[in-house]
Amino acid sequence: KIIHIGHRQNMKIEIGMSILCKRENDEYHRCEIMDIQRNESGTNYYVHFLDPLLVNKRLDQWVSIDHFDMENAQKKNKKREPKIKTPRVTRNLKRKHDELQRNKNEEALSTAEKEYQERTKIKNIKAIEFGNYEIHAWYFSPYSIDNYTEKLYLCEFCLKHLKKKSSLDNHKRKCETRHPPGNEIYRQGTLSIFETDGKKEKTYCQNLCLLAKLFLDHKTLYYDVEHFLFYTLTECDEQGGHLVGYFSKEKNSLEDYNLACILILPPHQRKGYGKLLIGFSYELSKLEGKIGTPEKPLSDLGLISYQSYWGQVILELINGMANKAEPLSIKRVSELTSFKIQDVISALQFLNLIEGQNKSETRKDSDVERIIPITPAKLKEIQKRFNRDRSFTLNKASIKWPCASD
Repeated sequence: KIIHIGHRQNMKIEIGMSILCKRENDEYHRCEIMDIQRNESGTNYYVHFLDPLLVNKRLDQWVSIDHFDMENAQKKNKKREPKIKTPRVTRNLKRKHDELQRNKNEEALSTAEKEYQERTKIKNIKAIEFGNYEIHAWYFSPYSIDNYTEKLYLCEFCLKHLKKKSSLDNHKRKCETRHPPGNEIYRQGTLSIFETDGKKEKTYCQNLCLLAKLFLDHKTLYYDVEHFLFYTLTECDEQGGHLVGYFSKEKNSLEDYNLACILILPPHQRKGYGKLLIGFSYELSKLEGKIGTPEKPLSDLGLISYQSYWGQVILELINGMANKAEPLSIKRVSELTSFKIQDVISALQFLNLIEGQNKSETRKDSDVERIIPITPAKLKEIQKRFNRDRSFTLNKASIKWPCASD
C-alpha cells in the first residue's frame, strides 16, 4: 500500500482515503484517492469525485496536495473479515454449486471485465495536441507510453502519436497524408466522409481507435479492426481534411448492426455532427436494402442521442404524410425509415405516442401492425419539445457509395 505523509498537520494520505478536493471553480467536493505518484515536480494524487453530479470517470484528475482540505480527511474503513463456517452439504447447496459450475464461463468474463476496469481506471494521459486544439482526455487509452503523460502529440492527418512537440514538428514536415485513407463517399460543402477498410488500413484504424478510447469509457476495440469499416467525417480546407468524428460498423453483422461505435471529438460536439453520422449509417442501410440498428447495449448518452434522432425522423415522416389518407403503422414506419421495429417502438415511447411496454411482456406480432395514434393537437404539442434546427442536414444525393449506382 502506498502512503504519503502530507505536509499539512502531518496527515497520512493513502490510497482509498476520502477527502475534500478543490476543483477549478474553487468549490470543494468529496473524492477518493485512487493513486499516488511522485515525479520531479513533487507528489501528485489521482482523485475520483464521489459527488453524484461528478461521479463520471471523465472528471477524474491528478492534483497536488494544495487542493485538499486536510481537516476533513477520512481514512478508508477497514472491514472486519467475517468468520466463515463450513456449510453442511444440502440438496439446495449442491444445486447452487452446479449452477456456478455451469456459469463458470460467464464468471470468467466477469472477472476479466473487473480486471480490465482495474487496469484502466487511472487516466494515463492528461491532454493531447491535435491540430489547432489541445484536448483534455476523459479516459484511459492504451497508447504505447510508459508513464503518465501530461501531453501527447498527434498528427491530425495520419493520427501517429509522438511524445514531444519537436518530434511532431519533424513528422509534420515529412507526412504526406492530408485526409483519411480509403474512398471519399460523401461531400457536401466543406464536409467529406471517407470509407476506410480496417483490413487494408490497419495502422490508421488502430490509431483511430486509440484516439477514440480517450473519450469513450466502454470502448474495448483497439487492434481487432480487420472486420470493421470506418466512416470518418472531416472538415476540409486548403490544408486537408481535418478529422471531426467517425463511426465504425461490422462488415458482416448477423444482427444487422449498422453502427458499432461513434465518436465526435470534443471541440466539434453540439454542432449536429453526431446526428449527421447516425443519419448516414441509416442511408447506407437503405442502399444495402436492410433494416439497421446500432450495436446494443447503448450507453446512456448514446440512447439519448438515438432516441432524439429516431423521434425527429419519425416526426418529419408524420408531418410529411399528414395530408395523406394512408395511416401509419409501426411496421410501415420501420419500412420507410430502415429503423428496426424495437427502435421505432422505443422512439414512439420517447415521444409519448404509445405507452411503455412492461419488461416482462413480450411483443406480439399484432403490435407491429398497430396504427400510431396521432392528432394535430398532439403533434403540435410534441413538436414544441423538439429542437428542429439541425446544423447539418444530410444531402442524400451527395452519397457516392458503390451500391448507390446499382
